[in-house]
Amino acid sequence: LIHALCDALLGAAGLGDIGRHFPDTDPALKDIDSRILLRRVVAELQQRGFRPGNVDVTVIAQKPRLSAHIQEMQSRLADDLGLDASQVNIKATTTENMGFTGRGEGIAAHAIVLIHA
Repeated sequence: LIHALCDALLGAAGLGDIGRHFPDTDPALKDIDSRILLRRVVAELQQRGFRPGNVDVTVIAQKPRLSAHIQEMQSRLADDLGLDASQVNIKATTTENMGFTGRGEGIAAHAIVLIHA
């Protein structure tokens, strides 16, 4: 979810993607907390005169069920983004047992963001 959010923020600002800024070949980034990357992305946007406006994220997973965790996830992401929790929307959905997410082989996420100059 956070990587999709980072990609959406970077893309909205015309700054490429998460792999360009945080390559998986960099040993300093091995096992780094994704929230640290998100805060770095927000700082990069701020240096360029942008700030997040609101975000909408969809998590696609058969398991685990996320509904009990969404409020806390929104709160934590809002803190990292410098937003009010009402500006962070997180949805969870399944694929009704279809595809790799439906078979429980992985999780996918999509993010849409609005940034302001």
